[in-house]
Amino acid sequence: MLAAGVAANAAFSVAFSGIPMTAVLMRTGYQLDNAALGLVLGLMGLGIAVSELPWGLLTDRWGDRPVLLAGLGSTAIALVAMALWAAPGDGHVPGLGVLGAGLLLVGLLGGSVNGASGRAVMTWFDASERGLAMSIRQTAVPMGGGIGALVLPFVALHFGFAALYGLLALLCALSAAMSWAWVHEPPVAPHPKTTEAAAPKTGPLRDVRVWRIVAGIGILCAPQFAVLSFGTVFLHDFGHVGLGTITAAMVFVQVGAMAMRVWSGRWTDRRRNRPAYLRACSALSVLLFAGLAALVMAAGTEAPPLSLRLALIALLAVSGVCVSAWHGVAYTELATLAGAARAGTALGMANTSVFLVCFVTPFSIPHLLALQGWPVVWLAASACALVAMPLLVPRRDAGPGACTAELAQKVAKTALSRST
Repeated sequence: MLAAGVAANAAFSVAFSGIPMTAVLMRTGYQLDNAALGLVLGLMGLGIAVSELPWGLLTDRWGDRPVLLAGLGSTAIALVAMALWAAPGDGHVPGLGVLGAGLLLVGLLGGSVNGASGRAVMTWFDASERGLAMSIRQTAVPMGGGIGALVLPFVALHFGFAALYGLLALLCALSAAMSWAWVHEPPVAPHPKTTEAAAPKTGPLRDVRVWRIVAGIGILCAPQFAVLSFGTVFLHDFGHVGLGTITAAMVFVQVGAMAMRVWSGRWTDRRRNRPAYLRACSALSVLLFAGLAALVMAAGTEAPPLSLRLALIALLAVSGVCVSAWHGVAYTELATLAGAARAGTALGMANTSVFLVCFVTPFSIPHLLALQGWPVVWLAASACALVAMPLLVPRRDAGPGACTAELAQKVAKTALSRST
């Protein structure tokens, strides 16, 4: 189950995280300026945002398997269509509308993978294992992004965008086959020894605590998407870094994020300190992106020397890892708060927030660049992390080691013992 969920997320992540890694080549191949590039890169995120909540509701109603099969299969078909009609080549450059519509459609269909595989984790794993399991599942996103950063620029440069879209379609088809073979509902009810509070009777859509975490997750993704969508452009245009070094930096971001997500899931399962971990990630992201802005201002407008270029690459890479490390922990906290039966809806809400930000971020960056250049871009990323910090930590946090559901369960047990 976990392997199928990781494969589904990774296959789609190669598309939505990997395509922006070809931003420099896409700008040339499709003859786009920065504003148009930001728009088309954001449209796939907009498609995911619009479709996430409906896919999540369908997952809670139908189960994981039908949603994964329908979503991955249709995404593969859409990518084949893009390979046929939306790839530049032989003197033909598709219009901005064709490219944008294709990426929007891929986002609408591919959004199915997020809520479905997350619900499977909640139904198959015990509460003491969910942080690690959800974090392993969330490693699929940087894993797919790392594969995309390593492979897609090479494929686009040497074989063209038609081959790139065809490769993505093949990956989605293979992950659909894995879902057909391995994804099933649990043979029995969720583990009886699971220790979590009952889901709110009002459901996630009417729970203010759920909406707070959903908003925090989305806002903290803004600096992450800034690195993923325009990090290559920043290193190329401002840092004057070659394509090989850019690829290595982006692969480091994705591999580092993947490793940190697994470690953080296991660590917070053992220590039961998800809120404290989320607070620490947010605070460190604030400092790192503020430091990146300061370094850019110190470099000035001329080509930076080698030592400063290396510092820019290193700080961008570390910032990208830090702001991507918390996903599994936050999604586990959210799904636990909503309850396993409503996890698809709650994760759909979170991913709607995430991919609305995925649309807004690359769309906004060119305007920030035109306003004040790269320093204001990274200062805005730092500000987003600062705003997200209080939203991710529950108001009734009893201390660094308390999780919302565990605290509610202790209160319920105390009340029951007193009444008897």
